[in-house]
Amino acid sequence: RRIEAYLPARGRFVEVPGARLHVREAGSGPAVLLLHGLGGQSAHFDYGVFETLARSHRVIAVDRPGSGYSARGAGAPADLSTQAAALAALIEHMGLERPTVAGHSLGGATALTLALEHPDKVGALALVAPLTHVQAAPPEVFKPLSIASPGMRKLFAWTLATPGGIAGGKKVLATVFAPESAPHDFPVKGGGMLSLRPSQFLAASADMQALPGHMPGLVARYGQLKVPTAVLYGREDALLDWQQHGQALADKVPGLQLQLVDGGHMLPVTQPQVVADFIAGCARLTLPAGAAN
Repeated sequence: RRIEAYLPARGRFVEVPGARLHVREAGSGPAVLLLHGLGGQSAHFDYGVFETLARSHRVIAVDRPGSGYSARGAGAPADLSTQAAALAALIEHMGLERPTVAGHSLGGATALTLALEHPDKVGALALVAPLTHVQAAPPEVFKPLSIASPGMRKLFAWTLATPGGIAGGKKVLATVFAPESAPHDFPVKGGGMLSLRPSQFLAASADMQALPGHMPGLVARYGQLKVPTAVLYGREDALLDWQQHGQALADKVPGLQLQLVDGGHMLPVTQPQVVADFIAGCARLTLPAGAAN
């Protein structure tokens, strides 16, 4: 409660089938939809990506269903197909007209799902350190999210997750940002404190545990991608290997552009100008309505 009072929702809420989405919007011009990664929220784009893009684009940053201040509908599953359907409904509701969808990490897998399952809603894909293939095991820092029993997950979330997150927060951030450093104000400006809430542990756990059933089918369809797609990866990413997730996607998608930079996984925070320029470049490649059908 103290965290939510200190970091309240800053956007508006949009009701779509299966979710109540927290959305922030700024600027005008070609539309860009920003999707954050596992256990995060849209504030990850507040280190310059959102503001820079808004100078020349209509930018919409959304908390994925269950994350940040967005809520899943009663009984709605956490799988990426359900999340993509909610985002497709958001695009329709807001009249975005084939936005460039920029997805970071798990947001990249969400963006790929959206483009494949709702191709008329996406004009281009700008993927930043995306999850694109099946992981044999989750990164060490995410292993607590893999508790199999729903009852044990709930018990852990409401007892040990928050104090554990506080106690081990510096170590987790060091790993997630490696080899770069997390900004000192990330818990506030980047919304990191919001991830300490029990509801966020449960949402992130559900997101991660839905991946094994979703990713193989997604990977099998990569050759069907019809929209311009580009990938930005840090060579030293400590969470997702650029060859296993960036190059492997490029090998399956003809014409995909893969750009490598020196850096780690949290590029929207550590290298916002690079990421904003990358997304803006992808937006210039957006397909017109009907081109992907």
